[in-house]
Amino acid sequence: MLICRRLLLLVSFAFLTFGGSAGLALAGEVCARDDTGARLCLDQPATRIAALSPGATELVWAAGAGEQVVAVVDYSDYPPAARKVPKVGSHTRLDMERLLQLQPDLVIAWVTGNPAEQVQMLKDLELPVFSIEPRSFEAVSDTIERLATLAGTETDGFVEADRFRRGIAELREQYASAEPVPVFYQVWDEPLMTVNDEHLIGEMIQLCGGDNIFGELERLVPRISTEAVVTGNPEAILAGGMGEENRHWLTRWQAFPQLTATARDNLFFIPPSLVQRPTPRMLEGTRLFCEKLEVARARRD
Repeated sequence: MLICRRLLLLVSFAFLTFGGSAGLALAGEVCARDDTGARLCLDQPATRIAALSPGATELVWAAGAGEQVVAVVDYSDYPPAARKVPKVGSHTRLDMERLLQLQPDLVIAWVTGNPAEQVQMLKDLELPVFSIEPRSFEAVSDTIERLATLAGTETDGFVEADRFRRGIAELREQYASAEPVPVFYQVWDEPLMTVNDEHLIGEMIQLCGGDNIFGELERLVPRISTEAVVTGNPEAILAGGMGEENRHWLTRWQAFPQLTATARDNLFFIPPSLVQRPTPRMLEGTRLFCEKLEVARARRD
């Protein structure tokens, strides 16, 4: 009962604090459209930002607004400074009471990753919620720019967005004529999961000259079987594992010597945070991914 009463008090505070946001805009108004198509306007740039996914945390820092972050969720470990910010649960279950206590004036939500009912509750309380889910390299740069606009950090944010954009363009040009390499990218182990060509990682595979053997599947992150991988016979298998140094996901494929990837020792580990978060670090991850496929090409007869 005490927690419920405290939550009601916080709800009342949030309503009084943010309830007038629909009125006349101030001179410092900033606006941006999020990835659900909703247009968000703030009377002034945000100074207390809550990032509700590890990727959102990185993107806010990339936008130059790291010092304005007052709340993150579990596994928000980059940059290192993010580890010191108060946590408000996980991306799949938010601690609403703790989040409201921190009084954010901008909440960065994950479109398909955060609980829809909790995000709606924040909107019902009239907290400014900006939902993101970049699904292409260009969208990563664009998201950084929109976040920088909302945070009033355009100078730093637009520079970082352009750095990422130019870096990807250089890699795209470098590998434009690369010979195709049939690739399986393992995004999860149990259940076994991969990505299709519409996924951001699918774009990475294509940029590097890879031919995703599951690229035409309908689901963005489809579940597959071991037999399907064996039948697809990739020339290279890349996986991230459950951590930055955990390579055990690749060991299962050593039991299938008939796979071209296994026979040629083209089983490659990629640190998951470099490819599975839609952030500027994907530039480093893409460069590493492309280098692994170059190794696979060099091992052809």
